This record gives sequence, C-alpha cells and structure tokens, in this order.
Amino acid sequence: MTKIAAPPFPHALSADDLWAFDRIGPLALAPDGERTVCSVAHSSMEDNKSSSSLWLLPTRKRAPRRLTHCGDKDGQPAWSPAGEQIAFLARREQQGSKDDTAQLYLIAPDGGEAQRKSAFAPGIESFKWLADGRRIVFAAWVWPELKGAAAQAKAFKTFSERKESAYATSEAFYRHWDHNVPMGRVLHLLLLDTGSGRVTDLFEGTGLELPRDAAGNEVYDPCPDGKRIAFIHDPAPIQVPGNRQVLAEIEIASRRVKVLADDPAWEFGAPRYRPDGRALAVTAAHTGKRHTATAQLALVEAKGWRLLGDTQWDHHVDAPLRWAGDGSALFFTAQSRGRCHLWRHQVVDGSFTIEAEGGWVQGFDVAGDVIVTASDSALHPVRLHARRPGAAPLRLERFNHALLAQRRLGEVREVTVTGAQGDSIQMWLTFPPGFKAKKKHPLMQVIHGGPFAAAGDTFGYRWNPHVLASRGHVVAQVNYHGSSGFGFAFRDSIMGRQGELELQDIEAASDWLLAQPWADPQRLSATGGSYGGFLVAWMNGHVPAGRYRSYVCHAGVFDRVATFSADSYIERPRDLGARFWEDMPRVLAQSPHSAAAQMNTPTLVIHGALDYRVPDCNGLAYYNTLKARGVGARLLWFPDENHWVLKPRNSRFWYREFLDWVVSHDATAKRTRPQRSKA
Repeated sequence: MTKIAAPPFPHALSADDLWAFDRIGPLALAPDGERTVCSVAHSSMEDNKSSSSLWLLPTRKRAPRRLTHCGDKDGQPAWSPAGEQIAFLARREQQGSKDDTAQLYLIAPDGGEAQRKSAFAPGIESFKWLADGRRIVFAAWVWPELKGAAAQAKAFKTFSERKESAYATSEAFYRHWDHNVPMGRVLHLLLLDTGSGRVTDLFEGTGLELPRDAAGNEVYDPCPDGKRIAFIHDPAPIQVPGNRQVLAEIEIASRRVKVLADDPAWEFGAPRYRPDGRALAVTAAHTGKRHTATAQLALVEAKGWRLLGDTQWDHHVDAPLRWAGDGSALFFTAQSRGRCHLWRHQVVDGSFTIEAEGGWVQGFDVAGDVIVTASDSALHPVRLHARRPGAAPLRLERFNHALLAQRRLGEVREVTVTGAQGDSIQMWLTFPPGFKAKKKHPLMQVIHGGPFAAAGDTFGYRWNPHVLASRGHVVAQVNYHGSSGFGFAFRDSIMGRQGELELQDIEAASDWLLAQPWADPQRLSATGGSYGGFLVAWMNGHVPAGRYRSYVCHAGVFDRVATFSADSYIERPRDLGARFWEDMPRVLAQSPHSAAAQMNTPTLVIHGALDYRVPDCNGLAYYNTLKARGVGARLLWFPDENHWVLKPRNSRFWYREFLDWVVSHDATAKRTRPQRSKA
C-alpha cells in the first residue's frame, strides 16, 4: 500500500473552488527553450462562463506574465520557427470587424497588440507553422465541391443566414460527441500565407479529407523542409466511425499525394517528422488482429514502416509524439497503473524509460534539452515544470497556490484487492477531511467511464473525489477489468461479456471496504458516469437490493439497442461481440434494461440532451422504468450539456444534487444487515 500525504488545511474543497482554480491548457515551448506559452482558463460563477488568455512563462527563475487580454477564448498557442511570434486561435473584434468563427492571430512574445492574419469565413479548427515562418497549414470545414476562399465565404454566409433548422444528410458518419458534422462539409487541409492572407485549399479536388472526429493538429504534420505535409485519413469510399486510418503525404507545390503507410491490418496516427525530414514517427495499432489493440510506436521510412522498441512493452502510446532535437529519441505519454508518465524511447537500442513521472502528465513540449510538462496529481491541479538535464524540475507558475493552501484535502491511498479471475485490482481511496479511523464513515464507490480509462493519481474537475468526500464519505475508485494502463490482456478481457468481470471487481472492492473497521456497513453507495453509469445500471439489476443504499447513474447506457443511436454506433457491436439484428440474445445479455424486473435500488439519473456518445434516451428510459416500477428515482436532465457538465452553474448544481441524493439515502438507511453479493 502506498500513501499520498496531504497537509492539514482548514477547509474542505467545494464545487465552487473547482471553478475558482485557473485551468492550464495547451502549452508550447519556444525553439530556444527559454520561454513557454500556455492558455489559462478563468471561470466566473456569476457570469456562468469561462474565458481563456495566453500566459508567457520563462523556463528559468522569472515571473510569468499575461500575454493576451482582449480575447474571450484565446487558445492553441504555437511559436513561429524562429521564436519571434506566437500564433493562436481566437474570435475577436478588431478594426471594426468581428469574427464569426475562430481566426488566426499573431502576437510578439514581448507583448503588444495581437494582429488578425486570417479571414477565412468557415473558420480554423487547428494549425501548425511551416518551417519558413511565413506560412501556416490549418484544418477547416469546407464545401468540397467549391473552389477558392471567396466561394467558401459566399456559401458560409448563405448557410449562416438560412431560416431552416433541419439537418439533412446521407452520410454514415454525421455526428460526433455533441455536434453534427457541418452539413455538406468535410475537413480539409489548407495553407495560409500570413503576409498576404491568401488561403489555398490543398485538398481541393482530391476527394481527401481529414478524420471527421479530429479534435486537433495531431493528425497532420509539415516536413521540416516546408515542402510536404504528412496526414492521416480514411481510405474507404464511405466514411464510417471506427474505420482504420492510413498515412499519406502531400507535396505542397504539385499537390501530388503519396501513400506512406497503408496496411489493412493496421491503423496509423499522430504523424511527426524526424528533425531531418527523412522519416516519420507514428502510432500503429494492430486493429486487424483485435479492435482493442493498443497503439505502438512505429517509424515510417522510404523503404516502408516498422514497429519501434520491444513489443513486450505493454502500454498504449498517446498522441502527440515529439522528437529529441538530434532525432535519437521520441517523447510521448502513456498510462501505467493509474498514473500517466512522460516516456522517452531511444530509437537505436529500443529502450523505454520514464522521463517525467506522474501523477498525470497532461501535456508537454520539447525544445533542445529543455522539456516542459503540465501535470497534476490527486492532490493538486495542473502545474508547469521546466526540466533540464542534471537539474531538479523548476516550477514555472503559482496560479492556484493561494487557494489550494486554504483548502483541506483528505488523504489519498492506493490499495489492491483480489478481483475477477484472481487478478490484482487497483483501488484508489480518498478520505474525507478530518477522517478518524476510530469512527464509522459512509462509503461511496465512484466508477470511472471508458471503459478504456482509469481512475488514478490525477485531479479531476467533473468527478473530483475530494469534493465527493467533503461530506464525510470515503470515496473508492476501482480500476476494474477493461481499464487502461494495465496491459492489453486486461483491457481486452471484457469484450463480448460487458458487465461480468467488472462487477466482480467492484463487488470485491465493496467487500474489502465493508471489512474495514472505519466503514459503516449501512451506508454504502455506488455512482458512475458513462461506462461507469452503465455499470451502475447493471448493478441495479444484478446485485441484491439493500447492499447499496443508492446509485447515481450519469450518462449511462441502459438499453444497448437504443444506444445504436450513438455517434459510435458502428464500433459498439465489436465490444459486444454481436449485432443486435443477428444475435439479439447476446446483446440483451449485456444490456442493463434486460434485468429491469430486478431493479429496486433508488437511483439519481443524470443526462444531457447534447450527449451523442450515450444519447439521453438511455437516461430517460432508465428513469421512467424505475418510476413505473415504483422504485425511488430522481432525474437531473440538462438541455444544454453533452456527455459532460461543463457550465459553472450547472456543475455546481450537479454536485449539489449528487451529494444531496447520496447523503439523504445514507440518513434514511434502514438498519438491516447488508447482503453479500452473489456476483
């Protein structure tokens, strides 16, 4: 058992505190390694919104300073190759013109007014500099049949002014997360000349498009010579969620496209040119063997592609990838047993070593021999550190130091229990402030989503365990079978039998909790979101009533057939091992609604109307079912939230409803002996 100690501060953490913290976003390190720039989000509970600005932080012992003041959502900062300018995306009003969509701005790191450099009507989604420091490649949603920026602007104006609200499509891939794919548009790569403002569509007339679920610039990369751009795309004639991605390269001058890596059994991602431009690092997942395959490092050269390192290194490589300046090593993040480290891979000898240990490394950048990391832990929000060879990490900011110093956080412990198949299962415990081992405390299981995710040594805002423990609960978070960071076999073990092994792990954890001298066996609850919400709904039909006093189900799957309305509908049959129209019994055997007749535990059901990952028909059907059965239930439905709750006032309300529900059922619990699970 390991412990993370916490100092005895006077006040417990609250939901309002979470929104008072400054939230550090994407960062970029200057080419000389002397300064980094990052976006910092500031929230107002009064105004019920958040804004972000850019901050400049020297990587030596000098104070940070705010760089931008006029924008509302300044983000995605990136240094020019020579380090004399910083590009970022924003929507501003400048010289009598107000941006309807995100545009590209440049600002000098020494300060001054940011200058708009683009006027592309459909807006810019993401971008990267080219080596000449004059051109920028960017991604944007465009009408593929149109030619030229003027035609795109005209079409955008017409579409924006239309009176109809309908969305019409014949596409199989038409929505993602909380939004529809822009009607009639695809995601192209375009080129911006920052001097003239001229925009050129590199994909115009090619039929190519970037992945429709691409959230950032990790799906493309310009070559250091400035002549080529590597990108990933779906080669299939019909774009479908979950299709494999291939790697290609476009020559800017001629628009000639060359396929670099296309293997029916492998999916490629996160291209990054080596500094000499003669090779590309990518991630490669053997999806032809198993759809749950983890991403591995690979190198693409003129003669083909190959995996890097020892294939026994059993971790999932996250994007982005970064090269050392001499091209000898690659840096990336990967999870390992409830933590996320920054790793270094030496290409020549194939070794993997931890460069910066988590906590949870949320972001990083590399320039020369300097590395800047953005990482949090179970006891603090994200902090920035500069790391130089032979020197201790240097903290670059103190954004949240004063507020955190006034709050009392409970102790966090890491324990293991024996779960399904005799495997060791990791569980994180967060104790309430003022915990006394000689007293009896209520217990709360908080079940993470995913399932390819993990509870761990990280500071969350949406399900912060310290806030959830603030009313006296010992909060337990189990990394059940299927969780990430424990190897491929553990990740893959739940496929085709979802709910089975996970429930055994959760119940083993509850047995362990109930056996502790500080546990009140009459006050045990279980809560979860997304896949964790599915598991909570599953438990209601498969665990004897009375063991848990209440459940909270946030954005959980209730009906597997109805959930075919999700944005990821093509991928779900792979997880279940069946399509419902071919093997309904197998699908129903993994659907909580099939056990509705056994559901008797009071449940708070939470859902958002903009949730396209688990559409809210699930939450509404679950709530209605409980009501029809006469089971205690409460519905918390947000018309303006997606799979998450992101607005400050809604978040505060969420925490209050959540905790009030659990505490009220703790208080009214009947003093009956809890039943042991038969699962």
